[in-house]
Amino acid sequence: MASASTSPLFQAFARVPVHFERGEGVYLYDSDGQAYLDFAAGIAVNALGHSHPHLVTALKDQAEKLWHTSNLYESPAQESLADRLCENSFAERAFFTNSGTESLECAFKTARRWHYDNSAPERYEIITFEGAFHGRSLAAISAGGNEKYLTGFGPKVEGFPHLPFGDHDALKAAINEKTAAILIEPIQGEGGIRPIPHQCLRGLRELCDEHGLLLIYDEVQCGIGRTGKLFAHQWVDGAEPDIMAVAKGIGGGFPVGVCLATAEAASAMQPGSHGTTYGGNPLAMAVGNAVLDVVLEDGFMEQVQERGLFLRQRLAEIADSYPDIIESVRGGGLMQGLKCKALNTDVVAAFRNEHLLSVPAGDNVVRLMPPLVVSKDEIRQAVSKMGDALDKMQASAAA
Repeated sequence: MASASTSPLFQAFARVPVHFERGEGVYLYDSDGQAYLDFAAGIAVNALGHSHPHLVTALKDQAEKLWHTSNLYESPAQESLADRLCENSFAERAFFTNSGTESLECAFKTARRWHYDNSAPERYEIITFEGAFHGRSLAAISAGGNEKYLTGFGPKVEGFPHLPFGDHDALKAAINEKTAAILIEPIQGEGGIRPIPHQCLRGLRELCDEHGLLLIYDEVQCGIGRTGKLFAHQWVDGAEPDIMAVAKGIGGGFPVGVCLATAEAASAMQPGSHGTTYGGNPLAMAVGNAVLDVVLEDGFMEQVQERGLFLRQRLAEIADSYPDIIESVRGGGLMQGLKCKALNTDVVAAFRNEHLLSVPAGDNVVRLMPPLVVSKDEIRQAVSKMGDALDKMQASAAA
């Protein structure tokens, strides 16, 4: 394999020198045949683990029939997946994409176009919050507001006022005649597994209703069963959005995204207003439908809730046992974070040395997002590996 200095690839990733060749369930296997417990799940993508039989069969069957036709023609598979997503959410319309970033772009355009068609073209600003991450396009990094991602790419895309996390007074003061929508993640992922309190989500819904704004949720990371409900905001009564971006878990590893909306919010998106070449292709729709086959089965969400509580309890024990390294535990369901006192990247590396995969996040947090099919025994194994890793970190610090 080429080194970083000789690789023909863009050097846009600080890649870990591990090469995975295959996966099965909650495990990945490297080029030496070594097994790793995967509590990163491709950054919350592999919702059903690796090589799930139902997903493999769906993809193989579709690959032998049809790969691509474009959106110039009718798509029964899109209709089917859209129907199922709408039946199990607030939504009445769906636009399929290839990624979370594209789903957010569709959400931005939908919100702006809705106000335009309702005789308020001056309403184009979408309020966002510190710690957010909404993707890597120019509009998405402007919505996220993180200087690390903005530096070097010219002026920010206009129209994304950025407010402090949890500052209700600042939010109320920011709403003006230009405001079109409020955008928020019910649980911030990249920002450090920070859940939005239920009363705040209800408050955002009420604020949008009061001022004639659209409420947009980014459930790219926290959706598709990650918290034990199909969507994270469904834990909260009276907090449904008008528009929602979804991706990652909906494809179980295949690139699929979707922008969901009420019929009213989507009404302005008429032919020619938006488009995609690959979005909603037959392969993606086959896999997306297969994912829903599993996560919508009776008892599946209850199992995720049970496993999430079990993981949370075991992580609390880890935090209690290593107070010099771990400060606290946060998150919900199978989307948990360890707020660290040590450098989070050091903790991620220590876990990886024990063949446990995790993901760093903002606010010095380590993300733990295993596949939704993880067993209690696999959680116990992961926690044991955490203990071994943290023991070594303590011993090294004391030496």
